[in-house]
Amino acid sequence: MKATLKGLVRTAAITGGLEASHLLSRLGALGAARGLGAIFTLHHVRPYFPRPFAANGHLEVSPDFLDAAIRRLKAEGYRFLALDDLLGLRDSVADGRPFAVFTLDDGYRDNAEHALPVFERHGVPFTVFVTKGFSERSHTMWWETAEALLNATDNFTIETDSGAKTYKVETLAAKRSSFDQLSQAICGPGEDLAIARLDAAARSVGIDPAAIVADLVMTGEELQALSRHPLAHLGAHTISHRALDFLADEDLLSELTGSADYVEALVGHRPKSLAYPYGDQRSATRRVATLAAKAGFTLAVTTRAATIDQDRLAEPLLLPRISLNGLYQKPRYVAALASGIPFRLTG
Repeated sequence: MKATLKGLVRTAAITGGLEASHLLSRLGALGAARGLGAIFTLHHVRPYFPRPFAANGHLEVSPDFLDAAIRRLKAEGYRFLALDDLLGLRDSVADGRPFAVFTLDDGYRDNAEHALPVFERHGVPFTVFVTKGFSERSHTMWWETAEALLNATDNFTIETDSGAKTYKVETLAAKRSSFDQLSQAICGPGEDLAIARLDAAARSVGIDPAAIVADLVMTGEELQALSRHPLAHLGAHTISHRALDFLADEDLLSELTGSADYVEALVGHRPKSLAYPYGDQRSATRRVATLAAKAGFTLAVTTRAATIDQDRLAEPLLLPRISLNGLYQKPRYVAALASGIPFRLTG
């Protein structure tokens, strides 16, 4: 109950902030917060399908919402650029129109099935960030595994550093709390071991983590076919999707160069852009950015929320992005986010 109430309060606070930001934007307040434009983050783009516990609901939007978001940005006067085009903005004179850039992380198959037709309809370029281990089926997606596990059972046992631990997850509040605990165990230095333990727990109740990846993520051949579309671009998203700042320099550089090698093999040229796994302090640090430059990347995006101005363009290996969150699928919220006002208000 406590976890559920906390989530409701947080959702209400974010909704209130978006509504207030939209109103302030309509009134012409804080116009400078918009900056030069915005980079948007997406993951899944697919029709809504219900499941009892949608732990990852924030990572999916409907094709209709994506269409409405683009239409709203068009109405607001935005021009649409590919991510790699941002390098040229540092030395160009702005034409007065803000830009919008669309990026999609992880290489989900629905990006080609459902997002591409929307982008094609509007002539909007986009970048899909590829995780080699997902498309080659050598790594699993723990957040998808955890959601499937919690939907499959009311109790499960998982190994921990202190021994086996049994979770009783008969209510949505218990499932949410357990998902948060699993996330905390994984999001640290022992990520590989924690994911292996989660995968074993999932298999014990009949969930195949590898099959989840095979069902959701494009293969190399599918990614290659997508890359031939004139609006589509592929960027790197590492090999294993591990939190990079916990890795030693040698392992970190291997993740970066190996990912770039994979994309180059698919598209025939070296990718300029990288998306840091998780995109926060676990991966998007100045140390990691330095090694990203060493690996040959000239652009890299985080998940730190902000609009883009000249100061941020001056640090192209730590660019912020704005998530189009599946829990807030209203076109006016897209306009509110693009205005930059929510981030100015929250600091």
